[in-house]
Amino acid sequence: MALFQSFDISASGMTAQRFRMDTISENVANVNTTSTENGTPYRRKIVTFSEKGVTPFSKVLSDSREGYVGNGVKVSSVTEDYSTDFTMEYDPSNPDADENGYVSYPNVNIVTEMTNLIDASRAYEANVTAFDASKQIAQAGLQIGKS
Repeated sequence: MALFQSFDISASGMTAQRFRMDTISENVANVNTTSTENGTPYRRKIVTFSEKGVTPFSKVLSDSREGYVGNGVKVSSVTEDYSTDFTMEYDPSNPDADENGYVSYPNVNIVTEMTNLIDASRAYEANVTAFDASKQIAQAGLQIGKS
């Protein structure tokens, strides 16, 4: 694996985790949004990653000279969570209340979002650590050339 490719892989992981943290922040910011442009409560968003430049398995086996080298990660989709129901609260004074006095609140669970935020920040930190290790290896190689 080329040295600069390891930088690219770590950078793609940091970029993807940063995007995930931004999406989680959007979910938390909209925890009380009962009406969006289309008139429904805010729906929680979920980020999905996939590998960049996927190498077919058949090519990995046939090309024994190079072997398999990863290419990093990318955001493959951002979807809305339809598997979790909205939270219903009785508040007849709210302008978004239905005919029975219930208000539909977003399907955002703060505990879940904070857990996901911690997970994303730790994954970001892991990518920073890998980037720093690659940088130190490069610097050590340059020092060898100096002597």
